[in-house]
Amino acid sequence: MLLRQGWHIFQKDLLLEWHSKQVISSMLTFSVLVVVVFAFAFPPSRGITEAVFPGMIWVAFTFAGVLGLNRAFVSEKHQDCLMGLLLAPCDPVSIYIGKTLGTFFLMVVMEIISLPLFLVFFDYRIVGSVGLLVLIIFLGTLGFATVGTLLGALAANTRSSEILLPLILFPIVVPILIASVKATGLILTGSGQVEQLVTWIRLLVVYDLIFLIAPLLLFEYVLEV
Repeated sequence: MLLRQGWHIFQKDLLLEWHSKQVISSMLTFSVLVVVVFAFAFPPSRGITEAVFPGMIWVAFTFAGVLGLNRAFVSEKHQDCLMGLLLAPCDPVSIYIGKTLGTFFLMVVMEIISLPLFLVFFDYRIVGSVGLLVLIIFLGTLGFATVGTLLGALAANTRSSEILLPLILFPIVVPILIASVKATGLILTGSGQVEQLVTWIRLLVVYDLIFLIAPLLLFEYVLEV
């Protein structure tokens, strides 16, 4: 029941985004801007590119993701739709599920478009496993979306939600950003340090599990704050 209700909320948000295209356009604009700026900031050296490339792509992913998180609940609040969702005959947790799915989906679309642009602009060729790279991006994006949706709902009840959300979000997602950057670097360079890669993947999995379960218990109280 929760998944079905959450899926309906996700479909509603996706339909609204399809008509307005406000969130995805802002996310793509920011990510492309990051690509262009970094492409001109660093010389086309293989050594420099290998050192900064993992950090660059996650800077684009996370900051573009914040733009999507800011819009996820702020638009609902401005139009009093959030109160309508709370009064609807559905579990409040389903709102969290639907919003998380929406944020995750938009981030994935942005990443699918942005990552090839990074590779083209920097003339970079992936040495390691593409499948492992997809897994790392999936786990990192999922963790960011789960935490961001919970904190986005909390920040939406404040006046300066656009400013507050990054301040409370980034300290909490630091572990997942570090793990994502480190694991991405190991995969892109094909260094073969399997033990280190497994360690970072385990951290991502544990982090995702914690923040998949905790919001299910706390989200109802967050909406009441």
